[in-house]
Amino acid sequence: MSLKYKKNKDASIQKIRFGVQVAFAVLCIWIGIEFSQFVSYLESNGATTFHQRPPGVEGFLPISALMSVVYFFQTGQIHDVHPAGFFILLAIVGVSFVFGKSFCSWMCPVGFISEMIGDFGERIWRKIFKRRIKLHKFIDYPLRAVKYFLLAFFAFAIFSMSTTVLAFFLGGPYNISADIKMWYFFAHISQFSLIIIGVLFLLSIFIRNFWCRYLCPYGALLGLIGFLSPNKIKRNVTSCIDCGLCAKACPSFIKVDKVKTVISDECTSCLSCVDVCPVADTLEVKSIFKEKKVPKKVIAFGVVLIFISVTGLGMLTGHWHNNISKEEYITIHKNLNAIGHPTSTAEIKELNKAAEKKARTTN
Repeated sequence: MSLKYKKNKDASIQKIRFGVQVAFAVLCIWIGIEFSQFVSYLESNGATTFHQRPPGVEGFLPISALMSVVYFFQTGQIHDVHPAGFFILLAIVGVSFVFGKSFCSWMCPVGFISEMIGDFGERIWRKIFKRRIKLHKFIDYPLRAVKYFLLAFFAFAIFSMSTTVLAFFLGGPYNISADIKMWYFFAHISQFSLIIIGVLFLLSIFIRNFWCRYLCPYGALLGLIGFLSPNKIKRNVTSCIDCGLCAKACPSFIKVDKVKTVISDECTSCLSCVDVCPVADTLEVKSIFKEKKVPKKVIAFGVVLIFISVTGLGMLTGHWHNNISKEEYITIHKNLNAIGHPTSTAEIKELNKAAEKKARTTN
């Protein structure tokens, strides 16, 4: 059988992916700068020029966003404290449903940083050991389960809350100030937190994507959703020359060269395996419905388009900026240190009682 070999231009999709990653990282930095100006306004008690709070910061509040999604399915209403987070989460889920766990390798800023660290580590270990470092499966599998335990914990905590309690919590001062508290956590980061981040950084050099692979509950959620994606990477067994380049290129250590269809919660649709395959029409992304090839540039365009469309819907429908006034933010900021998250069963029971009491009073 005559084989048709690819041309080098096929690898250009990685340049496009890198461009999308950089653009999204720059967007996150811009949001951070705007948010710092908003916090400075609060610190001045409104004495300086007002800077609008950027709604995009809610993308860093996934737990609050998940609570808003659950609240929406219970009531049919989009809660107005962090509405942008609601649409950002839906956009991320939408991207993952159509193109697998693609948000992690195309847009996630943490995933981007992790990838850069991993590339740096691999250059070192390939020179020393002539191969990548991978944990043995008896260690790898239990560690991979950690992020699912974390996801299960958050899911159980959220889904066990009644509609009344959800509304009370979402509209409460802790949730309103969650992004401000997050800002101060990093702006005045403790020595202990720096040590933890440093350890994760070092581990990511030795073990590629350590945080993403073992600890990120967000990635766990998207990995599960990715199973439902109709677009999968498929290998043509007939034309495959068993070179093993696809498995070597996979950042998630998936044995692409051993399967007909890549079905894995660790596949991020980065297309690295597809790019390195030397034989044309052998490793491709195809729809499970029509067995039709999905061009790589269509995936790149689709990932960006879905995210922009869903978040744009939030903007167009008026569910992007929250309804918290400047005055309320200033008051909350003054009492920020006194605002805490429930940390015990007793506190949660008190929260339930307060929520029920408020609901009866309102009705």
